[in-house]
Amino acid sequence: MSVETFAPEQLVTVSAAAQAHFNKQLGGQTDAAIRLSVKESGCTGYKYVIDIADQPSQGDVALTLDNGVRLLVADNAVAMVRGTLIDYTQEGLNRSLKFINPNVADECGCGESFNVMAGGN
Repeated sequence: MSVETFAPEQLVTVSAAAQAHFNKQLGGQTDAAIRLSVKESGCTGYKYVIDIADQPSQGDVALTLDNGVRLLVADNAVAMVRGTLIDYTQEGLNRSLKFINPNVADECGCGESFNVMAGGN
């Protein structure tokens, strides 16, 4: 049996634009955090869920971003999002979070759900 180790700061990378977006979403709530999780959804398997959390749930990995925002990664998402870049982009008038996830094996046509490679979940 082997034990896999990783540095929490390498779990996900968050662009400066996404960090600023998260900070704005928190609206000055210094005790709150952004929580990233996944849930079964859509035609392909999973979707990303971003929530504001007052405290971590059991098993969450807690990260502190460069701008001081706390990011919690849910236990059920760690394997699926490891190595992901979270960016905040603008296309025309639309702004959205974009997840550039190296573990994704398939995405639905509308981009709402994804599935991961066998080792990712």
